[in-house]
Amino acid sequence: MRVALLGATTGMGRALARLLAQRGERIFLLEHVPEQMERSARDLESRGAPIPVKTAVCDLLRPESFGPALDAAEKELGGLDLVVVTAGLMGTQQQLEEDSQLTERMLLVNFTNTVLFCEEVRRRLLAGGGGTLCAFSSVAGERGRKPVILYGAAKAGLSRYLEGLDHKFRELGLKTICVKPGFVKTGMTAGLKPPPFAGEPQEVAQRVLRAIDRGTPEIYAPPMWRWVMLVIRNLPRFVMRKIGF
Repeated sequence: MRVALLGATTGMGRALARLLAQRGERIFLLEHVPEQMERSARDLESRGAPIPVKTAVCDLLRPESFGPALDAAEKELGGLDLVVVTAGLMGTQQQLEEDSQLTERMLLVNFTNTVLFCEEVRRRLLAGGGGTLCAFSSVAGERGRKPVILYGAAKAGLSRYLEGLDHKFRELGLKTICVKPGFVKTGMTAGLKPPPFAGEPQEVAQRVLRAIDRGTPEIYAPPMWRWVMLVIRNLPRFVMRKIGF
């Protein structure tokens, strides 16, 4: 496959990129920090990705970077079969409530500009006859909850957008995969107390890769979160007001 990855230099994105490299997929990295991209490119080459792994600067805070970055990926790879979006911005509810500028950046990165990037990808994949768009949302968007009001709102919007894309465009050849991670032990969650069923990036990446191969439109990772969120979605509102989860 010809694969472009946005946000694959850390965490779950890096783990997924390494699995793709080990399979010998042709990879192009998109990231806003050139030094991180170059280190990741050399790492992926050492793990089996066809040499060279090229890169382009793509910043979710700068929508004007989307088109040129995807142009570079298409030119280098001769087209695109798969685009993966794992980039995002995290903030605790308290941090976001106290810092309106951080909230603005988080909303832009996690919803508005991610959607704009995905729209650019959608047009290109459909023009090329189809392909797969895999984007990471979150279980935080499953229901309004006290600890993740603002972050969860952005992810809820992203999840609904990806679901709508799948409904409208799958029959035209665009497979859309929405990944809903629960708590995963990455740099983004460092300092937060993990629940008993917290996941590891490698196991999440393996699950995501299976979903990509099968074209599964929605997955929870680790899988336990599907059942956790089923319960949460069905709790009465008066219960939700009392609990801290």
